[in-house]
Amino acid sequence: MQLSFTLVLLFSLLLLTSLHPKQAQTLSTCRDTCGTVGIKYPFGLDDGCGAPEYRNMLTCNATDLFFQTPSGLYRVRSIDYDKRTVVIFDPGMSTCNLLQPRHDFSLSDTQVLLLPPSSDSAFALLNCSADSPVLNRYKSLCSNFSGHSCDELYTSCAAFRLLRSVTGVYQPCCFTEYSTLRYMSMNILDCTHYTTVYGLDDLKGVGPVDWTYGIELSYGVPDAGCEHCERTGGTCGFNTETQGMICMCSSMMNTTRDCGKAYQLQQCLNSNSSDCGNPSGSEGRRPSPMTLFHVVILVFGLVLGNIL
Repeated sequence: MQLSFTLVLLFSLLLLTSLHPKQAQTLSTCRDTCGTVGIKYPFGLDDGCGAPEYRNMLTCNATDLFFQTPSGLYRVRSIDYDKRTVVIFDPGMSTCNLLQPRHDFSLSDTQVLLLPPSSDSAFALLNCSADSPVLNRYKSLCSNFSGHSCDELYTSCAAFRLLRSVTGVYQPCCFTEYSTLRYMSMNILDCTHYTTVYGLDDLKGVGPVDWTYGIELSYGVPDAGCEHCERTGGTCGFNTETQGMICMCSSMMNTTRDCGKAYQLQQCLNSNSSDCGNPSGSEGRRPSPMTLFHVVILVFGLVLGNIL
């Protein structure tokens, strides 16, 4: 009798332990940083995080965030979630300090629609031949670049001065938009190098040595109700099979809209509070259903022990 009672009591205690909610549960399995860059909706590093439209566009190694396109990986310098811009850097392009062979930069059709280079970015095609399309039939594609000229670009930078011919003459250049490179490769454009600059409005009167080199992309945010999810403590993601939006409230709990009371209870349990069944903390409220369930299990164990 005593042995049976002890076994039943131990069984009941083990059952209670297994049923007790786990504490310090992670609210989301989505990583929110990579190096020094924060990751928020609509972007995501892990599959199912962020918006499905931006799936697999970003990747992270130990220290750096990269943007993946058909032409390669480009390091992400910053993401401005207020301006909705992403600044990337092409390691294969030339800069004021480094001259590199020509290299095509391309975005997928989806990326062109979702986050194209902003109007605040310019592509400079350097050392173009006299037969280049942008100097002949398509010369209208070249534009004025904040009042700067090709000669200024060539003579101000040590790297670009290397493009001077043996006769001391520089070949023409062209300041243009990404659409030019999208439809004509560097081979067709017949220019040996290119560089990109952003922040055009701030470059008036500023020499090429002090330009901000890189590509600024402008993105849109899908209207999927993410703000409501985040206000209730959730993280926006999507079903990897249906691509429908989900609001991730914990590593084991997802909803289609928000976390609501489930999130509040989760936070209370994680804080080790004794009032999780009584959110207001006031006296005289009835105990939570989980507490009553625990009591029933204990009583059942005691009764069963006496019967045995």
